[in-house]
Parts: sequence; C-alpha cells; structure tokens
Amino acid sequence: MKNLRQKLLPMGIVMGGIGLAAILVMTGPSMQSVVPEFVAPVVETQMAMPVKMQMTVYTHGTVRPRSQTDLIAEVSGRVISISDELVSGGFFNKGQLLFSIDALDYEVALEQAKAGQARAVSELANASKAHARQQNLAKRQSASESQQDDALNRLRVAEATLREALARIAKARRDVSRTRVTAPYDGRVRTEQLDIGQFVNRGAPVATIYATDFAEVRLPVHDQELAFLDLPLAISKNSVDGDVVTRIKARFAGKDHEWQGVIVRTEGEIDPKTRMIQLVAQVADPYSTPGGKPPLAVGLFVEAEILGKELPAVVVLPRQAVRPGDQVFIVNSQSRLELRALEVVKRQGNRVFISAGLNQGDLVCITSLDDAIPGMLVRLANNPVVSS
Repeated sequence: MKNLRQKLLPMGIVMGGIGLAAILVMTGPSMQSVVPEFVAPVVETQMAMPVKMQMTVYTHGTVRPRSQTDLIAEVSGRVISISDELVSGGFFNKGQLLFSIDALDYEVALEQAKAGQARAVSELANASKAHARQQNLAKRQSASESQQDDALNRLRVAEATLREALARIAKARRDVSRTRVTAPYDGRVRTEQLDIGQFVNRGAPVATIYATDFAEVRLPVHDQELAFLDLPLAISKNSVDGDVVTRIKARFAGKDHEWQGVIVRTEGEIDPKTRMIQLVAQVADPYSTPGGKPPLAVGLFVEAEILGKELPAVVVLPRQAVRPGDQVFIVNSQSRLELRALEVVKRQGNRVFISAGLNQGDLVCITSLDDAIPGMLVRLANNPVVSS
C-alpha cells in the first residue's frame, strides 16, 4: 500500500501542475497586435541661393629663376680680380664687374694690330698713287697692259690688307674687353668656381648666376581644370595675356606668407600619363621684403591658387548632399523628398559647385539617408542653411 502511494504521488503533482497552467492560460489577459506608428526621419536642409562665384584651381610647384646664365671665360688668362659679390648667394647689379683676367697679352696684340693697320694704310696710299700713275701713262699710250694690271693688283692687295688689319684690331679690342666680365642683369650667384691667381681657359665655366627681377613657378594643372581658367585653348601658341592672377603661398620660418603673380605662358604639351599641362606663373621682384616678408627664394616649394572664370549663378552644396549620378533630394512643401538631377561644374574638397538643376529657395536635403526614396516624409531638423 505504501509503495502504491509513492508511485501515485509524483503523478498527482504533475497532473496538478498541468491543471494549474491551464487555469492560468484561460484566465490570463488577451494579447492584441498593434501596428507601429511611422516616425519620419529628421533631416537637415540647405536653401539653394545661386550666387556669382569666381572659380579657382589649386596646385603646387617649386620656385625657379626666370633667367639663368653660365658665366664662361671667353679668353684664356690668369684671374687678377674677383668681386666680393661673386660668391654663392651673393647679389650683384647689372653692369657690375664680376671678375677680370690679366689683359697684358691682349693689349699687346691690340698694339700689333694697330701697327699693322698703319702699315696697311701706307701701302694702300702707295698702291693708289702707282695705279693713278699707270692710268695717266695709259692715256698717253706710254704704259703696257701688264704694267697696268700689276698696278691694279697691288691696289687691290693693299685694300684687302687694310681690311684684314681693321678686322685684327676689332678682334684684339674685343679680346681686351672680354678680360673684364660684367653682370648682364641684376641677379644672384648660384654657384662659383673661381679664385685669384687661377688660370682659366677659354670656354671654361666659372659661375652660374640668375636674374632676380622675376621668379617663375611651374604649376601642373589637369587638362579638365583648364575649363575654369581664361587661358588660350591653342596651347601651341605657348603664351597668354598675363592677366590670370595667381596667389603664391608658402610656409617659411614657421609663418605663412603670400605673393601675387600672373600666368605668363603655358608649356607646349600635355603629359600623356598624368594629363597635366604645365602653367608658368611669374612673380615680380621676388627678393623684396616689405614688412619683413621673406624673399620668394629659388627652390622654395609653394602652393598656388589660380583665379579663374566668374560664373554668374552657382549653388554650393556639401559633398554628402549629392547622390550618385549627380542627384539630390529636395524637400517639397509637403515635407516629402523629391529627386532632382543636377549639372555639376566642379568638385573641390568637401564642396560641390552646381550650375543648373536647382531653383532659388529650394530646400536641399544635406543629411545622408541610405534608405531614402522619392516621396518619403521627413521632418526638418532646424532652419535651413543658406548656401554660400
């Protein structure tokens, strides 16, 4: 009997639990399905306001001299004087004596040429008299034809000798003048290899100098960027009017500085690999230092902002507002999204320049929505930003 109760007790507990669960299910609250309420996403907008804008092209380059010259000795000799400015980095003025070579041998050659000229003048005078005498005798039929020919030949030889003597004098004077080497322009010394007492040979390079009236910067620009600049399309002309302004910027001695230049020419071809064309900007008086500004020294790496064409009506949008295919969402008067196609003029940094597709006062959605579709209801986060 005891064993029977032990077997029935667990069964009774299980049955009681099942009954209690059934009672709880039958008497519990009923569940009702509720459709979730749609919450429109909050977006930021920008009001489209077309404005007149000057396009710019940004690039970079290295400063180089406008004119660079290798000083080469035109005569041989020993160096007897050197200017204090003829050192690496030295400045000099146009016409300044840079160095001189011992001119004694060339002055002697000049005196010899002058003596030769005097001799040739004397010989020409005698030959002229002899020729005139033979002509008088020929009129009286007292001179033979061979005598007349000899007199004429001596006259022509004397004339040629005089011309040769004059040429020798000109060469000797030129050689004497070449013993004094003067600066062809205001400039600066880049390198020099010259010392007092050094013997230099004719044709030997002794220094490299460059002009300081202008500095040039070669600026690579992509061929697509030329659409924003007032430059000639016929690049083969290799020249421009010089009215394309360029701001040259560089950081020197821990400070930012700026110079103004102009584009003076384009180089003759487009690089087939990079599709770049080289523009040449020129900066006047690069070594002037007004207000403590440093000189625009040769070799300085600079950034350039080239001022281009003015567009009459441009809307500037942040890059994230423009969707693939150059489209944007407009928020209409019912707070719904409308898809609008654009005409993009240029992308620069985080900005996109729009020339067509937007009307003044349009509210452009500038919030990036991955699941946005035309007609979607949205809420404005704040007052729209005015484009600028």
